[in-house]
Amino acid sequence: MSLLKNVGTIGGFTAVSRIFGFVRDVLVARVLGATAMGDAWQLAFMLPNIFRRLFAEGAFASAFVPLFNRRMEEDGDVSEAQAFAGEVLAVLLPILVVFAAIALIAMPWVVGYFAPEGLENDGDSLDVAIMMARIAFPYLMFMSLATLVAAVLNSLSKFAAAAAAPILLNVCLIAALAYGLTLGEGVEARRETAMWQSFALSFSGFLQLALLWFVMRRQGFNIRLVAPRLTRGVRELGILVVPAVFGAGIYQISRFVDLFFLSTLPVGSYTYLSMADRWNQLPLGIIGIALGTAILPALSRFISREESDEASRLQSNAIELAMLLTVPCAVALFFTGSAFVRVFMAGQNFTVDDALVTGAVVQGLVLGLPAYVLIKILTPNFFARKDTRTPVYTAGASLFVTVVLNILLVPRLGVLGLAVAGSVGAWCNVALLYAILRHKGHYSMSGFTASRVVRMILAAAVMGAGLWWLMDTIDPWFTGSVGEKALGIAAITGLGIALYGVAGAALGVLNRDTITRLMRRAG
Repeated sequence: MSLLKNVGTIGGFTAVSRIFGFVRDVLVARVLGATAMGDAWQLAFMLPNIFRRLFAEGAFASAFVPLFNRRMEEDGDVSEAQAFAGEVLAVLLPILVVFAAIALIAMPWVVGYFAPEGLENDGDSLDVAIMMARIAFPYLMFMSLATLVAAVLNSLSKFAAAAAAPILLNVCLIAALAYGLTLGEGVEARRETAMWQSFALSFSGFLQLALLWFVMRRQGFNIRLVAPRLTRGVRELGILVVPAVFGAGIYQISRFVDLFFLSTLPVGSYTYLSMADRWNQLPLGIIGIALGTAILPALSRFISREESDEASRLQSNAIELAMLLTVPCAVALFFTGSAFVRVFMAGQNFTVDDALVTGAVVQGLVLGLPAYVLIKILTPNFFARKDTRTPVYTAGASLFVTVVLNILLVPRLGVLGLAVAGSVGAWCNVALLYAILRHKGHYSMSGFTASRVVRMILAAAVMGAGLWWLMDTIDPWFTGSVGEKALGIAAITGLGIALYGVAGAALGVLNRDTITRLMRRAG
């Protein structure tokens, strides 16, 4: 399949999921608001997701996929690959059960440490937050098992189910929020809604695992649960996973650093950062995650066949496609993020002032949006070579920069300081990853690709100038009537698309030749 087609499949379903997620966060903002219970829900939601990203998704998939693909290549009837997956499941499941049990016992101390300033003084909000975190935590176990199944499906080039599964998460959470809307206003209504959110989160994890397992069985692939044994394949996976976990761990440590600094800020800060991150995650999830997922299996195949030219071509195409889509998104959100937040999120328990603070945080986050996407498409080049250590070192350096900037910026800028520090740290990570790839001779960006990226930046700059002028003119519309808001959103969206399209065509980065080249088969 072509890179563009694979990205389209993954990105299409991810886009649907992100749209549902956007609806979910609009409802969260309006129903729970930047309140004590809103922050309590955000913390309960973040904890299992941080550990999910640490133990599952990136670290596990990056180590599992190359080993699984190797067995698929060597064994035409997939029996060895099935046996390997079963051995991994047998070891993974008891680890997850033990870890979840420890986490549930330790939850009062964990939540108490990371709770935002003032939550413990807000009635029994801290006790409710602990209960919510315990109810939500089984989501980690379900999703870690789902990651194993998704990795199998992705290795079989069946990307759709894994990309579509997160839609179930958002559907479940939206259903809980819809019920919350029937409860009316007030603290008790917000508390009950947040509690139902926690139940819905864990239930959604079960549904996602069930869906992926069903699709895997439909493909004729079955993972049998056997007695846990440290087989040669499991040990080989462990050797690769441990440094990958440390690499993901460094990123997640940065998330815990964020939680620590958020706990020093007033109630509402968790919600501001979460709502702002939704706008950042729309393009990041659709573009970055799709590209990173799509190129890893193909890169693994090219590198195993020693087809370095094809691997470099694929990497260049991924970078070009990422920048073609991400740079204009980042520039547009920088100038118009506040408008979108005010139009879609302000209302009920989320005030216009809350929306303005969130809009500023969006600006800080999107400064690093292209960098976050580039990290996701550069690291597969290391993983495909079974090098899971180098991204650990670069992530560690990035974390150091981020922590130093947090110490300097958060006392002065508050939650905006967290966003800016993370963006700068991400760009440091990109610079190190690329420098190492080039030094080792694994990948060097051609002058052709570099010139196209520069022209994309110029086209986005033209669009940004136009949006800056328009925002200065029509800013009051975004707090006006429904008609004014709709007209304002239509104006900035239309102008942004038109300016980037015209500038991109004039600079030669938006044309038929580009699409034809990116449609070439990935391998």
